[in-house]
Order: sequence, then structure tokens, then C-alpha cells
Amino acid sequence: MKSDINELQEKLGYRFNDEGLLLRALSHSSYVNENHSVGGSNERLEFLGDSVLGFITAENFFKNYKNFPEGELTKLRAAMVCEKSLAGFAREIELGKYLMLGKGEMITGGRERPSIQADAFEAVIAAIYLDGGMDAARKFVLKYIDEAIKRHQSVKDYKTILQEIVQRNPGEIVEYVLVGETGPDHDKRFEVEVHLNSNVIGRGIGKSKKRAEQEAAREALELMGL
Repeated sequence: MKSDINELQEKLGYRFNDEGLLLRALSHSSYVNENHSVGGSNERLEFLGDSVLGFITAENFFKNYKNFPEGELTKLRAAMVCEKSLAGFAREIELGKYLMLGKGEMITGGRERPSIQADAFEAVIAAIYLDGGMDAARKFVLKYIDEAIKRHQSVKDYKTILQEIVQRNPGEIVEYVLVGETGPDHDKRFEVEVHLNSNVIGRGIGKSKKRAEQEAAREALELMGL
């Protein structure tokens, strides 16, 4: 088991001061119940890891997606921390290979079960947090989140991309203009134009002004062939 723990730590990119925390993170409740382990299962670590993961992703998206409204940030975080995503992160490091499971779980394919893998990944996050603090946990989590974002094709900050392109030509000004607003208060639609030096280069409609601005920027980029 010692060699397995060393191997896993290499894959995690983190060396534990207290390897007992990592062992706890790998201990499924079925294993603990069958072996009457005094250390306990990874369920409490999973609970903590879920919160640590939520904070790190929320903080990251808040800082890096400044033009995204609250609703879009919520959707983005949900996509990144769902069971499917977490199980995918776990498979990248073959986490299932190192889990301590009861005989029943092993026979029924527990090592490959997405729910078990996702829970264990959250437990590992908590173990790293308890062992090395928030900076260590943040470094670990963002390694996976940043790569997942790149693969998440629907997530693009079109306004920032457009602004970066326009800034290559000093003196040019981008402006977003609200030109229409329809629907009742609980279900409004906003129409926005994006102007480049007073010329309309894109239009967008959305449930919020910010979403409409993103859509207008997206259309402008499409018209530019980007």
C-alpha cells in the first residue's frame, strides 16, 4: 500500500505531510464497515471537499469572467463540479485504482462507479486542504478546472475576446448600447448593439443586459470570421 500511496501522490502533484489524511480520503464506507476501521470513511472529507471545491471554482470564475452575470456563473460552476466532471478528473489520475472498497463494491465494479469516484475526488481535495491549506487545494483544483474550461466549448467571454482584438488598434472604441427591452418584469428580453466607432458590428438578445452584450459580441466576432 505504501508504494501505491507514493504513486498516487506523484499523480496528484502533492506530497502529504500526514499520509493518514490521504488514506482516509481513499476509504469508502463499505471498506470501513467490513473491516471495522477506526479511521472512518471518506464521507466527512467528501462533505468538506465539496465546499472547498465550490469556493475555489466560484472565486476563480468571479475573477476571470468579469462580464458573466450571476446566472451564467452559476451554470458554469455547476458544469465544472457536477458528478460527471469530477468522475472525469478522478479517472485522469486513475483514482479508482487506489480506493479501499468492501468486497461487495469491488465485485460490482465500484472502482469505476462515477459517484464513488466523484466523492473520492472531493475527499482528496479536502485532505489536501487540511494538510497544506487553501493555496495547496487551490493549485490542485485549478489544474483540473482550467483544463475543463478549455474543453467546455460553450464557455467563452466574448466581450473580453472582442475587446482584446479591438485594443490592437489604438484609438478604436467599443460601446454597448441598449436598443430594446420587451416582456414582463419576470421574463424580460434585452436587445443590445455593439458599436465600433459608432458603427454597429453586432446585435444580441438575452434575459439580462450582460447576456445580451455577450451575444452581441459573439455576433461581432462571427462577422469578423473569428
